[in-house]
Amino acid sequence: MSGPDASAAPRFDLPEPDAFTRPYWDAAAEGRLLIRRCAGCGRAHHYPREFCPHCWGEDVAWEDASGAATLYAWSEVHRNDLPPFGAQVPYTAAVVDLAEGPRMMTRIVDHPADGLRAGMRLRVAFRSLADGAPAVPVFRPLSE
Repeated sequence: MSGPDASAAPRFDLPEPDAFTRPYWDAAAEGRLLIRRCAGCGRAHHYPREFCPHCWGEDVAWEDASGAATLYAWSEVHRNDLPPFGAQVPYTAAVVDLAEGPRMMTRIVDHPADGLRAGMRLRVAFRSLADGAPAVPVFRPLSE
C-alpha cells in the first residue's frame, strides 16, 4: 500500500462503489434507499444485482424503497476482530424485512438490543462511517 493511508489499518466496513452500484450509493447520500425490481417476475431484491435472483431475468431496474421495514432477527455483537469493528462494539447486527419484500442485513441504531422484538417496525436512516465514505443504510425502531 502506498500514499497517505499506507500506515492506516484496512477498513472492512466501508463500501467500495463501482459503476454498477454507484446509483445506490448516490441515492444513499441523498437519504434514499434503492432496491432492484424485475420487470419479468415483478419481485424486488436487495442487495443490488444485475439480474433477478428469483427468475434470473435481466430486465431489472432501480426503484426507491419506502424505507419502512420490520425486524426479522438481530444479534448484539460484543467482539469483532476486523478493523474497525472492534472499536464499535457493542453494536446490533440485524436482518430486516423491507416493506417491498426483500430481506436486508443492516444495523439497528439508537435503541438497546435488549428492547428489540421480532416484528418491530423500523425506519431507514443513513450514517457515514468515515469522512468522504458513502453513507450506509441503518435502521431505527419507530415509536410505538
